[in-house]
Amino acid sequence: MFRRLFSRKKDPKLFVIGLDCAPPELLFDQWRHELPHLGRLMDRGILYEMMSCTPAITVPAWSVMTSSKDPGTLGFYGFRNRRDHSYDNRYIATSQAVKEKRVWQILDEAGKKSIILGVPQTYPIQPLKNGHVISSFLTPNTTSPRIQWTHPAALRQEIEELLAPEIYDVDVPQFRTDDKDFLLQQLHDMTRKRFKLLRYLMEKKPWEFFMFVEMGTDRINHALWGSHDPTHRKYDPEGPYVHAIRDYYLMLDREIGSLLERLPPEAHVMVVSDHGAKKMDGGICINEWLIGEGYLTLKETPPADRLTPLDKLSIDWSKTTVWGDGGYYARIWLNLAGRELQGAIPAEEYEAFRDRLAEHIKSIPGPDGRPLNTRVFKPEAIYQKVKNVAPDLLVYFDDLAWRSVGTLGHGDLYTFENDTGPDDANHAENGVLIYSPPANEASLGGQMLGQVGIMDFAPTVLSLLEVPIPDDMQGKVINFVDDRQETRE
Repeated sequence: MFRRLFSRKKDPKLFVIGLDCAPPELLFDQWRHELPHLGRLMDRGILYEMMSCTPAITVPAWSVMTSSKDPGTLGFYGFRNRRDHSYDNRYIATSQAVKEKRVWQILDEAGKKSIILGVPQTYPIQPLKNGHVISSFLTPNTTSPRIQWTHPAALRQEIEELLAPEIYDVDVPQFRTDDKDFLLQQLHDMTRKRFKLLRYLMEKKPWEFFMFVEMGTDRINHALWGSHDPTHRKYDPEGPYVHAIRDYYLMLDREIGSLLERLPPEAHVMVVSDHGAKKMDGGICINEWLIGEGYLTLKETPPADRLTPLDKLSIDWSKTTVWGDGGYYARIWLNLAGRELQGAIPAEEYEAFRDRLAEHIKSIPGPDGRPLNTRVFKPEAIYQKVKNVAPDLLVYFDDLAWRSVGTLGHGDLYTFENDTGPDDANHAENGVLIYSPPANEASLGGQMLGQVGIMDFAPTVLSLLEVPIPDDMQGKVINFVDDRQETRE
């Protein structure tokens, strides 16, 4: 019998823990020593704050992260996007909107086996030749036989048998609710089932790249930040939910520990979040402001007794130059002649008009009359390319301390309630990146090394897994060992 004289080094593996909306302030500072399993990864590894894309929201951020392409190159700028320059043709950016290859697709072409679970914009399912996929929170449901949310399709039956009599949740069914006990039960149930499935996949399916995203961190931050943050206007130190976010993170850490103990010793580990979280001071009613300043003209007055979306009202487009969308950031649209059907701004005046508008928006004060630190972006100034229909301006009100509110009927420029349901938090630009070396390699010492960009993730993944990096990726490889040495020097 032939006997091998030399043992081949095992192929590298990478395990990626995605925590949507997880802020560095909680993981690196406030609770680092209360989270033993994440803490161990931090102590053995290297920590970075990871600067999100603009806009710093789930869609497009996870696709930016996993493709190393900015939102302009991807061609979508949030969940809902304008399909064309008509006034009412919108679409939801599902996986079908992502035309650039994401890192697991590149790995698939290189023959690497991947397991992908819950990464945003993976529904509808796009099959892999060498892997397994469970789709993300935009999946309509997991009960209809007509909806395919796993690849291979037979994986669905395995999951149903594993979790029976419960069903798999891609998201919290009702996270915008005032019933916080009900919300917390949903969150804990969803996360418990997700990690049961993750353990099953780790034990039963082959992989070299494994990436999952937990949405519970995002949902609990938005729902209960006011109970957690002493600087929040809703904060009550004696309130019943003052420790709810911490308790969820403690539970999550225990579940993560159950995965780490199953990792092979050659596996690299990364923990990433697409953005952070911060208190939401309130909302700026952008379309109310535009009406008051003469940019937006309605043919009818909205009902005073209820909130009404702009697209449910009749707009006099011939007299309208600007309208806006609500969300964690504001998307501002200009009604440009020759581009929009009833454009009111002459094309030759576009740039000067846009500059004046940007300054006007930045001059909106807070409700106390004090100036806000509002930032306004032009897409062509921040993206390598600008595809499809981008907003003419992107606005971070008070550096994301205030959200944009698009509905009408508030009776004021300011509101302290989210028009889409209860919400205590806005997004912060910095998420996290934790890298921990394989268990069979030396510790890197747990240093905090500054900031990396969200587009640095994908080329770094390919480098760790020894796969060539496409020339058109916009990020750079993070060299963890060199970074650590440079810091020591």
